[in-house]
Amino acid sequence: MHVAIIMDGNGRWASLRHLPRSAGHHAGAKAVSAAVEAALRHGITTLTLYAFSAANWSRPGAEVSALFALLRRHLLTQTQRCLDESIRINVIGRRDRLPADLCQSIERSEQATAHCRGMRLRIAVDYSSQHSLVEACRRLQSEPDVDRARFAERLADVDHATAPAPEVDLLIRTGGEQRLSDFLLWECAYAELLFVDCLWPDFDQPAFQHALEAYGQRERRFGRVVADTLARANHG
Repeated sequence: MHVAIIMDGNGRWASLRHLPRSAGHHAGAKAVSAAVEAALRHGITTLTLYAFSAANWSRPGAEVSALFALLRRHLLTQTQRCLDESIRINVIGRRDRLPADLCQSIERSEQATAHCRGMRLRIAVDYSSQHSLVEACRRLQSEPDVDRARFAERLADVDHATAPAPEVDLLIRTGGEQRLSDFLLWECAYAELLFVDCLWPDFDQPAFQHALEAYGQRERRFGRVVADTLARANHG
C-alpha cells in the first residue's frame, strides 16, 4: 500500500500558540517520526511525504533556509533509525536548486539505505508534479513508442526516484485545505483522498490509524461496477 501525505499546517500551528513559524516546523518534524512509526506498524510499503514544494520558494529566505537546515538535521539523525528498520530513503524532486550541503546529505542517506528492503520512505523536496510531467514528456519526445511503464520509468528519472513508485492508494492532507497542490498528479490518478482538519504537528499515530480505517471503508471500483452494487440497483 502506498500512502502519500501533504503535511500542511506547521505555520498555523505555531501562530495559534504565538510561536515563531520555525517552532511549527520543528513540531512538524516530530510528527514525521510518528507517521513513519505508524506506517511501519501498519505494514505500509511506500510512504511519500510532501516536505517542500516548488511553490515554497516564494516564502521568506530565512524560513526556506531554516527548513533546509531542519531537513539536513533530520536526515542526519534519522538515517540510522531507518537502517535499523530497513527503511529505504529516497528524496524526490529537483536537486539543481538545492544547497550543495543538502544534496550531499540526501545522497549520503540514500546510499546508506540503498540496500534496505523494508518500507520505502520518499520525501518530496523542491517538487512540482507539473514540472516533472512536462520534463518527462520532453525527454521522451525522441522515442516513438512509449507505454505507461516506460513513461513511469522516465518520470522516476526526472524525480530522482530510485524506481517508479506504485500508484498512490491513499492521499492524506492535513490542515483543512482540500487541494492537491501539484503533488503526485500522475500517481494519484485513482487515489482515495482524505482531507483532515487537524494541523500537521497534531497528526499523531492514532490519527494515522483513523485515516487508514476511513480508507478501509471506501469502495474502490476503478471504473468497474461491483456485482453487489449492481444487484442492489437492479432490485431497487
